[in-house]
Amino acid sequence: MNVNPNPMLTRFLRRASLSVLVLALAGPYAWADEASDVTQLLRAGKSSEALARVDQALTAKPGDPRLRFLKGVVLTEMGKTADAINVFVKLTEDYPELPEPYNNLAVLYAAQNQYDKARAALEMAIRTNPSYATAHENLGDVYARLASQAYSKALQLDASNTAVQPKLALIRELLAPAPKGAAAPAKQPPASAKTASAAAKPAPAAPAASAVAPVPAPAASAAAKTAPAATGSASTAAAPSAAPAPEARAVEAAVRAWATAWASKDLGKYFSAYAPQFETPGKKPRKSWEEERRSRILGKSRIEVRIEDLKVSVDGSKASAQFRQDYRADGLHVTSRKRLDLVKSGDRWLIVRETTGG
Repeated sequence: MNVNPNPMLTRFLRRASLSVLVLALAGPYAWADEASDVTQLLRAGKSSEALARVDQALTAKPGDPRLRFLKGVVLTEMGKTADAINVFVKLTEDYPELPEPYNNLAVLYAAQNQYDKARAALEMAIRTNPSYATAHENLGDVYARLASQAYSKALQLDASNTAVQPKLALIRELLAPAPKGAAAPAKQPPASAKTASAAAKPAPAAPAASAVAPVPAPAASAAAKTAPAATGSASTAAAPSAAPAPEARAVEAAVRAWATAWASKDLGKYFSAYAPQFETPGKKPRKSWEEERRSRILGKSRIEVRIEDLKVSVDGSKASAQFRQDYRADGLHVTSRKRLDLVKSGDRWLIVRETTGG
């Protein structure tokens, strides 16, 4: 299904299509070759051949999330919106931890003026990865579009409402197309995939745009599937701490033990690292949170958790640990900033809050 283009929306799609194909080049050489072939075919306007190339690769690796995502991108470029939506929906079901498919679903929903669905998809992307800056920006664009619709409806119902008119004008100015020749700046890709800032232009036959920008395939944050027999591992690289040495070392040891328990799938030690008063995401019941975490952790054949640039601060019985977390599990690879807030309980430091981003 094709949709009528909107100038403001087109610039977001143009920016995003570029990022998709650039970041698809990250990862093992075999994957880079496949992504490069598809990129070149799309640049040449040979979208049917690009789809055939992806399908050929999927024959050998039918479950590869990167190839499946790339197929969704190609289908989007071909204007086969319904097929692309099916691909991304299935990816969210099979890989709910990946935020990118949710974001690209929002692209397609917004292109069909289904802004409520787009908003819901973006909120899922952010829930999956709170530090996903692109999804936050895109959600703002969707809210602006929803605001424009609401203000327009308000004026339609009461044309004498002078308070609404300046608000609508402001929103329309925000949604106006960029000046000719001024490309919308692409957001920098995640730290794990900052390669080639403009390797591929979008195909001329790109489909109608949407209010939000599609983003890199999970390939940018997903390594090749690893052998199921592999064992988990965790490592840390501590930076000097300004906190008192004995307590700082104890906090660092607690963080390392937490990462090791996570990587080795030792759920007893993993859950015991969290205080009884731990603030669960979304304030869900502790039991529900543990069941969800248990399912996700045990569902991985291999987990690696690397902690780098660790900085600890201690204030009496409270402490915080901030670091860069490099997480790998099966076909997923995500690098993000994380903060753990801890309290001292007896002779142990326990986690009371866990936040990503910042």
